[in-house]
Amino acid sequence: IHPNVHIEGRSTIGHGCEIHQGSRISNSRLGNRVLVKDHSVIIDSEIADDCAVGPFAHLRMNARMDERAVVGNFVEVKKSRIGRGTKTMHLTYLGDATIGEDTNIGAGTVTCNYDGQHKHPTVIGSRVRIGSDTMLVAPVEVGDGAVTAAGSVVTEDVPPNTLVAGVPAKIKKKLDEK
Repeated sequence: IHPNVHIEGRSTIGHGCEIHQGSRISNSRLGNRVLVKDHSVIIDSEIADDCAVGPFAHLRMNARMDERAVVGNFVEVKKSRIGRGTKTMHLTYLGDATIGEDTNIGAGTVTCNYDGQHKHPTVIGSRVRIGSDTMLVAPVEVGDGAVTAAGSVVTEDVPPNTLVAGVPAKIKKKLDEK
């Protein structure tokens, strides 16, 4: 544990964790071998083994990371589950989302979860690639193996193994299943 780290409330820290300077952990559980980089804030969240957070990440109110997930710099996660091996590396907001395994969330992605009156969920499957600057306008579901092109605005469900692009996003082609 590096200098100026605050661990508060009912937090528990697993074995082999490294928590860098300026980070705050409150009422959260960190599994084993979790890396928390500089100035990250983790509140009311759960992080499984072998995950990495930050720098400058914010996990709050029921954020959950499964094994080997990565939440990178300037990423905010609220009331969301990040699946095993999934990565969201830069400048992203994930709210009220469920994300499957081994998915990549591109920089600048936003789950647009609030319509002015209610919060809505976003569901992203496994082995999905979300292109940079994709807006996912909830409620919406992206199927397993799907791809969104950079800059897409997804307003309708995306079938599995499909490439979508555009504003609004439209199906461009069916992808080979693996």
